[in-house]
Amino acid sequence: AVNVSTQEFQWPGFVAGVQQALAAVGAAGPMLELELTERMLMEDVSSVRAALERLRALGVRIAVDDFGTGYTSLAHLKHLPVDRLKIDRSFVADLPGNAGSEAIAGAIVQLGRRLGMQVLAEGVETEAQRGWMQAQGCDAWQGHLGGEPLQRDAFEAWLRASHGPG
Repeated sequence: AVNVSTQEFQWPGFVAGVQQALAAVGAAGPMLELELTERMLMEDVSSVRAALERLRALGVRIAVDDFGTGYTSLAHLKHLPVDRLKIDRSFVADLPGNAGSEAIAGAIVQLGRRLGMQVLAEGVETEAQRGWMQAQGCDAWQGHLGGEPLQRDAFEAWLRASHGPG
């Protein structure tokens, strides 16, 4: 997954650049997920939708990062080709036990699932958070519970140790 800035996404050659990058490394489109913010998706919705459709035609998956903190128009969201909603960590941080966060996180899970999207919880740091999100039907999670961030050399060593050479 790659976070994309507004400036990058608005560059006229962005989709062609993604296509060239995939070809240069011999990767198939489904190996790439682009993470876009809510705000990016709501600016000039028709051109955003066109770019997303071209990316999807390449097989690239689209995720809405930090969902719940931006300016999403639900009327537009239902028409955008999005594969995944990533629940912002601010709603996960005080789960379980905070009624407001429980209501919002649960609603995002249901919204995403009903729209045919996967839902991922960001910032999961405890088993209680993971368990609560799983009980709501959340598809996946990421956060320190799964491991601390690694520097490049440490990540490459971990990758070799867990997946073998190549």
